[in-house]
Amino acid sequence: MSYEEHASRDALTVIHDRKSVREFTGAAAVPLDALDAVIRAGMAAPTARNMQPWEFVAVTARETLDRLCEGLPSGKMLAAAGAAIAVCCLPEDAHLQRAEFAVIDATCASENMLLAAEALGLGAVWVAAYPYEERMAHVRSVLHIPDSVIPLNVIPLGFPAGPKPSQDKYHPEKVHRERW
Repeated sequence: MSYEEHASRDALTVIHDRKSVREFTGAAAVPLDALDAVIRAGMAAPTARNMQPWEFVAVTARETLDRLCEGLPSGKMLAAAGAAIAVCCLPEDAHLQRAEFAVIDATCASENMLLAAEALGLGAVWVAAYPYEERMAHVRSVLHIPDSVIPLNVIPLGFPAGPKPSQDKYHPEKVHRERW
């Protein structure tokens, strides 16, 4: 499926097709317009009181991707990713200046970015930094992020190494109609 064909899928199809991709071809860089489109999708996410308490670090340098890979136990796929985005929370910019709101808001942005990657035919996965102190310290160190900023996650992006089916995660027994 071409880039344009991926981008023309409807929202529900993209949501249901989204999957965590951990294997990339490693053969091609992520086009900068695609990287920008993914970040723009993140910034379109809802936030408490529209405070937008986030910043994003776009990573395309192979050396930096490899350094991130070294300190993130669940981020080994960064070694073959074409790019990555570090999603960061700024508690001082959040509603009531609370870290909880910053984390929730940046989580919404992260999901939008994962969906945008799927829509564009890219593979992506959430690699947690928060709440692990050692992982957050590593991401801060590699990307020169200030201590006042919470690195929530790193999202590796790239071209999937092969087809990976999505999963149907709907469980009707978890849906309650009006009463628990």
